[in-house]
Amino acid sequence: MRRRGYLGLTASALLFPSYARSQAYPSRPVKLVVGYAAGGVNDVLARLMGQYLSERLGQSFVVDNRPGAGSNIATESVIRAAPDGYTLLLASTANAINATLYDKLGFDFARDIAPVAGICRVPNVMLLNPSVPARTVREFIAYLKANPGKVSMASAGNGSPQHVAGELFKMMAGVDMVHIPYRGGAPALTDLLAGQVQVYFSSVASAIQYIRADKLRALAVTTAKRSDLLPDLPTLAEFLPGYEASPWYGLGAPKGTPAEVIARLNEEVNKALADPAIKTRLAELGATPLPGSAADFGRLLVEETDKWAKVVKMSGARPD
Repeated sequence: MRRRGYLGLTASALLFPSYARSQAYPSRPVKLVVGYAAGGVNDVLARLMGQYLSERLGQSFVVDNRPGAGSNIATESVIRAAPDGYTLLLASTANAINATLYDKLGFDFARDIAPVAGICRVPNVMLLNPSVPARTVREFIAYLKANPGKVSMASAGNGSPQHVAGELFKMMAGVDMVHIPYRGGAPALTDLLAGQVQVYFSSVASAIQYIRADKLRALAVTTAKRSDLLPDLPTLAEFLPGYEASPWYGLGAPKGTPAEVIARLNEEVNKALADPAIKTRLAELGATPLPGSAADFGRLLVEETDKWAKVVKMSGARPD
């Protein structure tokens, strides 16, 4: 019986070479490139998925942090890598924004990256310093219209997801705020607490301790649905229909990576997103799993690139 089973497997491999390749993958360590330094959400998610994939597929998935140029250095290194499934990218909203933010990229993200799988969305939350006399989104919009150009909006840098979330709010609400870019979310949050700026679109995970301690006032989350971490907080879409500005994360590979390798990785990532331990860790980050096919993730990349192109052009945002 073992011999017949072996012969059957061999015949399948001869008749279906893609089947044989997918079963052989991976046969050596896989590099998972992250465009940011260790410690941030990008890095945490890469290590979480890398550990799971290592255990499931029997080869190391090694996280390679390559910060710089808003993740463009890391992205280009993956695009130029051999399309064999052994170099992957932790893709994020920044990639969709950068497609328009930067004038002269050496690549076209939507064209040159093969989508593999979505991982999650992470809600941002609109925060106010308590000195601002507004307790709801509606009241804040009225306050902004009565005080044009007098409210300062912090961000984690020009063209950051927090910045464009604020610019989208300005566009849809028809209000004016002065943008103050910082070099990262931590200093932006510090100045918001001190009252140096009045509003900031922060990740829920970074802000929740200050919200619960009443040091900052949360008005709404930026996701299409309410956050499980802040279930009583409305979404901005409840006041501005169609508003959605939640950072997303997923895996990409160089264009031309074999379809069967992408399918194998997509299957395993989706299994990870259904795993109770992974779901618990994502929930701690305030993240919502983003399961689906590689094609589903590809559609998200195109939609997000188109959406943020309009916001970047309208705002006139330029890279730091």
